[in-house]
Amino acid sequence: MNTRVLLMVFLLLATASQEVYSQFGFSHELGVITGPVALYSDFGQRSDFETNAGNVGFGVGLIHYINFSYRADCNCYTRDTYFNDHFKVRNEIDYHKTNLEHFGRWVDPDQTGQFADQLRAMKGSATVIELGSQLEYFPMSIRDFAAGGYKIAPFASLGAHYVNYDPEVFSELGELNIVGGPLATTPEKYRNAFQQEAGSTWAIVGSAGIRYKLTVLSDLMLDARWTYYFSDYIDGLNPSLANNGNIEVPENKSNDWAFWLNIGYIYYLD
Repeated sequence: MNTRVLLMVFLLLATASQEVYSQFGFSHELGVITGPVALYSDFGQRSDFETNAGNVGFGVGLIHYINFSYRADCNCYTRDTYFNDHFKVRNEIDYHKTNLEHFGRWVDPDQTGQFADQLRAMKGSATVIELGSQLEYFPMSIRDFAAGGYKIAPFASLGAHYVNYDPEVFSELGELNIVGGPLATTPEKYRNAFQQEAGSTWAIVGSAGIRYKLTVLSDLMLDARWTYYFSDYIDGLNPSLANNGNIEVPENKSNDWAFWLNIGYIYYLD
């Protein structure tokens, strides 16, 4: 699924007719988010600060909320139920890109030899587009927050995203997977473990954050998000398949995942 199709699907979700939504007692919010994205992948050393700080990209997103506490058709509150006053549905489309390289003790300047040189020369990038929905829970009253009863509203959410990814992996030493001699470009545990083609998968998304009431019709948002992908090829690498699976890579314990810290602006349409 390409970028144009994903964008069209999001716009259909976000701009569906007011008549359709209002008959169910909905109102709408639109917003934008942006911030740094840390991609935890097969580049670098596990649980290493330099790796986590170095493989950081940037993301942007468009978000749309279905607000059950307020009705757009009558400019009035909906029936006062726990669900209406504590839950929203969040639809969004996101884009983020991260440039990747190996960090950690295996590529420290004091490391010499072919293996260290190969790791230092290996670079990559991951371009990701996500489309999906989350159910967002507010432990405090949504009505009271909208009415200005308090300035800050915490929330947590859980949902699923459809993911389109486009990885790139290359070596500054030359073509990947060259074997033997001084021109060998790829460490043995990565040989034949590359995927350069774009692909798609699903992801589980969870987040926690706060909203700050800026005006009657607008909020600022700070959101910390964790995304677990059902693929180990977001970064284009899967060491468990090196040499057709004949090499054990015990450190390859999970699929790729990401942490995104973003700030956003949200506007109430109705």
